[in-house]
Amino acid sequence: MNQAEAINKLQTIFDTVFLEPVVLTPAISAKDVPEWDSLTHISLIVAVEKAVAIRFRVGEVENAKNIGEFVDLIVKRQQEP
Repeated sequence: MNQAEAINKLQTIFDTVFLEPVVLTPAISAKDVPEWDSLTHISLIVAVEKAVAIRFRVGEVENAKNIGEFVDLIVKRQQEP
């Protein structure tokens, strides 16, 4: 999976989780989306883990400052054996 494919997959998840549309770009972060609170964050992470069949390690997601860094993490983890 490359970055564009990961953003497309995330867009589908965001469309399901959020009531208001969120157009994903690599620069967007939680502070840019009023509806993105701690409970929504957990829902997003669980949905992403299921969609891409990986489990994030403790602290990995919190280190991502925006969608671009989160996508890079997803791509990196998908490439691990």
